Amino acid sequence: MRRNLLFVLSFLIFGAAYGQDLTMWYDKPAARWEESVPLGNGQIGMMPNGHVHDESIVLNEISMWSGSPEDPNNYNAHQSLGSIQQLLLEGKNDLAEHLVNTNFVCKGLGSGHGAGASAPYGSFQNFGFLNFLHTIEGEVSAYKRTLDLSKAIATTSFKAGDTQYLREYFTSFDKNIAIIRLSATKKNAITFATHFYRDENIADMHVTQEDMTWSGNLPNGFGGKGMAFAGKVKVLAKGGTKLVYDHQIIVKQADEVLIYITLSTDYYKHDPKTVNDEMLQGAGTWRYRKLLDQHQKKYSPVFERVSLQLDDAQSKQNQPTDVRIRNFYDNPSQDNGMAALYYQFGRYLNICSAAPHVKDALPPNLQGLWAHEIQTPWNGDYHLNINAQMNHWGVETGNLSEYHTPFINLIKRLAISGTKTAKAYYDAPGWVVYMMTNVWGYTAPGEQASWGASTASGWLCNHLWEHFLFTQDKKYLAEIYPVLKGAAEFYQATLVRDPGSGWWVTSPSVSPENAFRLANGKTASVAMGPTIDNQIVRELFESVCKANEILELKDPFAQKLTDQLRDVPPPVIVSASGRVMEWLEDYEEVEPTHRHVSHLYGLYPASFISPVTSPEWAVAARKTLEVRGDEGTGWSRAWKILFWARLHDGNHALEILRQLLKPAFADETSYDGVGAGTYPNLFCAHPPFQIDGNFGGSAGIAEMLLQSHDGYVHLLPALPKLWKSGKVKGLKARGNYAVDIVWEEGKVKDYKIHGKKGARVKLLVNGEERMEKL
Repeated sequence: MRRNLLFVLSFLIFGAAYGQDLTMWYDKPAARWEESVPLGNGQIGMMPNGHVHDESIVLNEISMWSGSPEDPNNYNAHQSLGSIQQLLLEGKNDLAEHLVNTNFVCKGLGSGHGAGASAPYGSFQNFGFLNFLHTIEGEVSAYKRTLDLSKAIATTSFKAGDTQYLREYFTSFDKNIAIIRLSATKKNAITFATHFYRDENIADMHVTQEDMTWSGNLPNGFGGKGMAFAGKVKVLAKGGTKLVYDHQIIVKQADEVLIYITLSTDYYKHDPKTVNDEMLQGAGTWRYRKLLDQHQKKYSPVFERVSLQLDDAQSKQNQPTDVRIRNFYDNPSQDNGMAALYYQFGRYLNICSAAPHVKDALPPNLQGLWAHEIQTPWNGDYHLNINAQMNHWGVETGNLSEYHTPFINLIKRLAISGTKTAKAYYDAPGWVVYMMTNVWGYTAPGEQASWGASTASGWLCNHLWEHFLFTQDKKYLAEIYPVLKGAAEFYQATLVRDPGSGWWVTSPSVSPENAFRLANGKTASVAMGPTIDNQIVRELFESVCKANEILELKDPFAQKLTDQLRDVPPPVIVSASGRVMEWLEDYEEVEPTHRHVSHLYGLYPASFISPVTSPEWAVAARKTLEVRGDEGTGWSRAWKILFWARLHDGNHALEILRQLLKPAFADETSYDGVGAGTYPNLFCAHPPFQIDGNFGGSAGIAEMLLQSHDGYVHLLPALPKLWKSGKVKGLKARGNYAVDIVWEEGKVKDYKIHGKKGARVKLLVNGEERMEKL
């Protein structure tokens, strides 16, 4: 009782917002897109740049995809499989790779090598731009832009002459609309012209004094019309006058203006124009405060499930966020609150870029749901050799389990289309998907073996299984068991015997995007049994067997997997250098500091490598990371934070976090030469922007504070020395436990575990194992 009372008292200082630093702010308008703040409700998004006179707002809708369904499978590919495998057995990897590139890739244009906006593969695209030309008189002062993560609302405020102006923006979690409110301290102070524009594919636009509507179709990649889209903007003014000129709505001398925006496509099998009209029906009677309250009642309870406070000698909340990023990179010891803000920004992005309550909701893509281009980098698609997975690494620990479901549902859909790919390339049962997909269900290999020949279905099943481990939902497990089994059926049927070791291995495959040097001096990527595959196959087979036991299915296929597991390679083979081997053979590395560290999949996200259960492998993993180096692209650095956290080295994890927040700022004219790090708006610079680094970095912070993969709930497993004292509330552990921790001087002072009453939880607290009954 006394400990529980102390715990409650320890958290009282959190108050309603838990004493957290949850506001990003800037003292100047955004000079470029990567400085504007993101708003989204999982379906629509907007990013205002906050310019005083000429303001541009980028609009997005998560299903805004060009292209269309296609069948890119090469149904003759399996006829080459035996020849490819024989060449690999003979050590002629370069010749095998040539044959893969000739006969074992997709048909057609594939992803267009990452530029597939006009191909059938398609591209995620921006919806367009809503532009405002404001008439503001007087000298501007006291400028401030904010994004409140706890409320999901942005503001722009400034003073001009003796008038204070306020612009408020949010994407409603109650209604699928974006809302802008323009107000001022003086009457008749608001005058502006607004118009919508998009560079292409607008077929129809109509403007009245109250409404602006537009529609069009994106290209389907076959020379015809693809996805239909439509937008609608409603402008409601108190006081003043309105008129229409040259497709603009002009408002003169209003007291206050409300602007409602709705965006739709026909991805969800409905007419987007009709949906927009229905969404804004009755908008003239809406009250702003009620809209805001309803929005926050839906959003805030989800965000507030987790709170994090990392104590500082002095808060840095009075510094603009871009300044804090610079200062944190220069000296992280002065601003622990920056790390806490970055963690919660990652959770904010998770909530804002997926809508689990919507049927057939899409998961966040390479850009979440925010894009300012028509041809987004790498099509803004779902890269499945780490990136889409990393987008979801923080949802379970971050107490956002339902935000995993759009990705899980995408995996279920891929399991259907992936049966064709399994037949085409291996004449095999089950299902398989390769390293990329889109909203159209693409599962074929990429256009080139070096990056497109890695299968991803086993890795995706890690997410299916982890969701169960966190939720303990047996009904869900029964639903996804056939998907797990189908993936295992494919691998079980396609593994081949390595004659040297006798192990069952994949063939052909690659260690994602990496290459090695052969004895003849040539380089290759295609190999038999790369380490990541061996780890994934073992993890998948074990998951199917465990699921079979939990569900009491007595499936004979599970016994078949158990038998084959005896001859699947161990998760780690240590090389002569003491490192984890990346391939079945200890090839010479072409690029020792390569951004992918795929052979440490067994360290994270899997749990084969551990300082506790496999200390020798943990030593090898550490040596691997030391040679790989701390640098890399944004998502690569994020992955390394998680690696070092799993190795219980919080100081090194924090150092990588510092590097992840390296200012990717530019001069006034160009981003040329900007390397990996973080943009002023906290978006991760791959470069260019990819959201996976945000999600991975945020997940890494949670992993430093709580781990639950080694058979117990481990409190503060990788706490950096700089985070001497703090509080975290609501992190989730496997077993469906919520965990609250208070610590001082690097030691747990108090904690509370929330879960099923009567459950017995094994804990590791300050190095001491203990069992607690809830």
